[in-house]
This record gives sequence, C-alpha cells and structure tokens, in this order.
Amino acid sequence: QVQLVESGGGLVQAGGSLRLSCAASGSIFRINAMGWYRQAPGKQRELVAHIPRGGNTNYVDSVKGRFTISTDNAKNTVYLQMNSLKPEDTAVYYCTADVTTKVLTTGSYWGQGTQVTVSS
Repeated sequence: QVQLVESGGGLVQAGGSLRLSCAASGSIFRINAMGWYRQAPGKQRELVAHIPRGGNTNYVDSVKGRFTISTDNAKNTVYLQMNSLKPEDTAVYYCTADVTTKVLTTGSYWGQGTQVTVSS
C-alpha cells in the first residue's frame, strides 16, 4: 500500500555531514507524521527525530543541535540533515511514516534502512 525508499547513507569522517532522504509513495491520502530511527549493532532501535504534520519537531538529546529533520509535503519526502557527525552516530537509519491511506486506514510504515558509518 505504502512504500518508503531511503537514500543518502554512506561513509563519512567524523565532523562531516550527510543528508538522508526518504520518499513515500503508494496509496497515500495524508501523511500524519514522519521520523527517523536508528539501530547500532548490539543496541535497541531508537527514535532520532520526529516531525508531525503541522507540529513541532522532536530530537533525541544526543543529536540536538547537529541534526535537522524537515519535510517536503508536495513530494511526500522527509530529510535528515546530519552535521558534525560522530562515530557513535554509526547505525542503520530507518525512515518511518504514519499514513492515512486512500481507503482511510491508518498505519505506520518503514523503509528498508540505510547504513551510516562515521569513521574516527
């Protein structure tokens, strides 16, 4: 019904920047919120940033001041600009979206994940 496709991951040195993108497509009536999670090896998946439709953004404390989440509603796309990257930011990053579909069901959808590796 709804597909999320991420791009923009890769390998970067500490202090560098990356921009992740996630485009949603399919049977979309309205996107209610979008966000980014990450999961490092041996750790639980954690919420990195969240942006509800028309609401305030939220960030995990460890990325505040370094990461910025934004959306392009016309393109059903969410971005995560990551600056001043640290080795501890290394993880698989997952995009998520809370979507109301064209048949008026609501659910959460996930992307396939994109690897971000920060070298020291």
